[in-house]
Amino acid sequence: MRIMAQPGNTDRSARMKGRGAAALLTLATLLSLPLPASAQVADLVDRSTLRVCADPANMPFTNEEGEGFENKIADLMAQKLGMPLDYTWFPQATGFYRMTLGAKRCDVVMGYVAGGDPVLNTNAYYRSAWVLITKKDGDLADVDTLEDQRLKGRRIGVIAGTPPGDLLTRNGLMPLARPYALMVDRRFESPAEAMIADLDDGVIDAGILWGPIGGYYAKKSDVPLSVVPLVKEKGDPSLVYRITFGIRPGELNWKHQLNAFIKDEQGAINRILLDYGVPLLDGQDRPIEQAP
Repeated sequence: MRIMAQPGNTDRSARMKGRGAAALLTLATLLSLPLPASAQVADLVDRSTLRVCADPANMPFTNEEGEGFENKIADLMAQKLGMPLDYTWFPQATGFYRMTLGAKRCDVVMGYVAGGDPVLNTNAYYRSAWVLITKKDGDLADVDTLEDQRLKGRRIGVIAGTPPGDLLTRNGLMPLARPYALMVDRRFESPAEAMIADLDDGVIDAGILWGPIGGYYAKKSDVPLSVVPLVKEKGDPSLVYRITFGIRPGELNWKHQLNAFIKDEQGAINRILLDYGVPLLDGQDRPIEQAP
């Protein structure tokens, strides 16, 4: 079984769960030291190759053809670190951590929610949110919160078992909601694409997807769609997440090196993400619409 890679899913071993990550006080000093490559990665199992743990069929994040935005960021990382790139492929489902990072078959997961157990998080390299997707020419195009009364009586698509479902229930919107499966084999099914197709065809009036997924598939739609990050929701659960690289606990040298990569290449990372339609947010939840 493969699952949609998005925050708030029910798999505690998956990459997107939790809150907050702490930066180390010695980071600035360590980043300034001209350490040789062997010293910088002294706590890695493999010191000569960038070994990435990834799902082989999980667009827009990764696939075996290297077409996802995490593939592109991994390419950039390998180039900047001067290492050849190698993948360990395993579906983003139960057992992912145990069979990849935990088994020391690879050394970094390219997308993990800050604070997500059981990994050690790097600094965040982007922030995004769940998004409300509607037709640009429709009367819901400017809705930016699930509290909006215009959503009453509307058919709203939602991935079953994800945080937005709690907010739909709180706002009395669940009776007419249309659920889409969370756990699927992505080689054969794509709930996000199905939701966008239903929105295009008028089967639903709006859809809610994790931002990187929603932004990517909305961009590919033949119908002009509005993609609005849900940053105004009150109370828990939050629909805004900080995304990091996930590594094994204790590998602090590796964390410092990846933090340096994020700091030095943030502009290039943002350009990749924006090219894939990822709705980026700054620290005040304001949209980032172009890379520096």
